[in-house]
Amino acid sequence: MTDKILVIGSSGQIGTELVMKLRQIYGSANVVASDLKEGSAEIMQSGPFEILDALDAVKIHEVVKKHKINQVYLLAALLSATAEQNPKFGWKLNMEGLFHILDMAKEKIISKVYWPSSIAVFGPTTPRQNTPQFTVMEPNTVYGISKQAGERWCEYYFNKYGVDVRSLRYPGLIGWKAAPGGGTTDYAVHIYHQALKTGDYECFLSENTTLPMMYMDDAINATVNLMLADAEKIKVRSSYNIAGMSFSPKEIAASIQKHIPSFTISYNPDFRQAIADSWPQSIDDTVANKNWGWKAAHDLQKLTETMLTNLK
Repeated sequence: MTDKILVIGSSGQIGTELVMKLRQIYGSANVVASDLKEGSAEIMQSGPFEILDALDAVKIHEVVKKHKINQVYLLAALLSATAEQNPKFGWKLNMEGLFHILDMAKEKIISKVYWPSSIAVFGPTTPRQNTPQFTVMEPNTVYGISKQAGERWCEYYFNKYGVDVRSLRYPGLIGWKAAPGGGTTDYAVHIYHQALKTGDYECFLSENTTLPMMYMDDAINATVNLMLADAEKIKVRSSYNIAGMSFSPKEIAASIQKHIPSFTISYNPDFRQAIADSWPQSIDDTVANKNWGWKAAHDLQKLTETMLTNLK
């Protein structure tokens, strides 16, 4: 049977690149992109697209039936900084959307589900260095609480109903093809744009705030490889830790100054500082490496070269 894939939330930072990668692998006609609004010209012109709300179970069923979908990638979510501004809607979108898809898999309407989690599931009581796969999780943001609850539900649906659901805990994601969507790590994308545009950047986190980050290509490859792996290799059905690199605003600024010596950065921490302070500084991803061979390819120097070259 040909895999037919639906990506819900395809116009965001991850979806924009993931859809194109999936279309390369499965063929453009077999990957249906969907979002509340139309996507990039590349997505709209290269394959099927549906206007779709992650909270509209009836419409999701219609689209799945129409395109004979058997795999769903559910990317629609309210991210950390945005969800703090609108907690109840953040919870509603992040949880109800997941239930719609898990229930379809439980009823055997679809056979495989991808749902992203985040390092936001960890909290101030989690070990911050080399955060283990299994550890204390007491998130203190709406986003983190919804992602932790989602992980528990994914594992529950796997154990109780045999649903083939797979997940990754993304760190901060950095790419040049699409704008970030309201997360606490967004500064690491904005800083490259501003370096080229104005030559200076005011950062909303303090200079030594070290956070786990990943180049978008690595995140996309991790996602695709996780979904392509044999089911028996997937030992974790909540969500896998994956790691790329860890750096602070001060360190990313220094890497930019090697290419643009005149670049300057200033610091004006806002409400996102408290969110960042509750998160890990580095992630241990040995379980993902052992189970299905995960390994990141980009470090900070390579990241900075790639971002500046492409954004020019």
